[in-house]
Amino acid sequence: MEMGIDWAFGAGEQGITFVTRGNQEWYLEHSFSYFTGPQSFARTPGHEGPAETLPQAVGILYNIASAESGILQCFQCHSTGPVALGAGRAIHPLEPGVRCESCHGPGRKHIKAMRRGDLENGFKEISNPGRLSANGLGERCGACHRPPEPDVTVDWKDPWNTRHSPVYLVQSRCFQRSDGRLSCLTCHDPHAPLRRNEPGYYARKCSACHETPRHSNVNFAKTGAADCTGCHMPKVQPHPYLQFTNHWIGVFRDGGPLTPIR
Repeated sequence: MEMGIDWAFGAGEQGITFVTRGNQEWYLEHSFSYFTGPQSFARTPGHEGPAETLPQAVGILYNIASAESGILQCFQCHSTGPVALGAGRAIHPLEPGVRCESCHGPGRKHIKAMRRGDLENGFKEISNPGRLSANGLGERCGACHRPPEPDVTVDWKDPWNTRHSPVYLVQSRCFQRSDGRLSCLTCHDPHAPLRRNEPGYYARKCSACHETPRHSNVNFAKTGAADCTGCHMPKVQPHPYLQFTNHWIGVFRDGGPLTPIR
């Protein structure tokens, strides 16, 4: 069976999943994704079960009209602006990729005002997520880094759910006791690449509130103050080639990275 690839989802930091339009009603998520770590292909998450037929082995079909399928939401989170259904019900993202207007909203009036030198109205004509409250910012970021399913109780024992960062952050005592000072933007610059493998950078963020942390753990002498997240925001690996940081900041038992003991 031969089938072309129409779309590639993901920035490639950890992996890329491929999607093909089947017909007017169905899109296919391919059964094999590319994973950056091993630089090879492996089964797409959620496709691990046995395939009884060749079409099942190719991938999973998602109906365009089904709200439960999530295929339109996939396009909405991985593109900018409204997603339209064109001729033959083909999905047409306005602008591929996550760009400025994904977070700041429509920018035409802002651009026009700035070009004519009207700075006052220019700033009013664009949404600035930095002005939102911590909860509001979590909702804005959570539009894509969202709960697993709307109006469904989160299963904290499911390691896959740790990829929904805002949902976990609001469970943290650090967040709840910060009086709104701790938000997604406290640690992450949305205009810069993610600071991977830089524990010292995040340790400095923690020290803004925890100036002199007290540690009873003897291992602290080995790790020092340069890796707060290594213990208090452990990595969770629900897939051999995918890893997520648990944003439920807390104290964890060794080997228990999903829910903190306090």
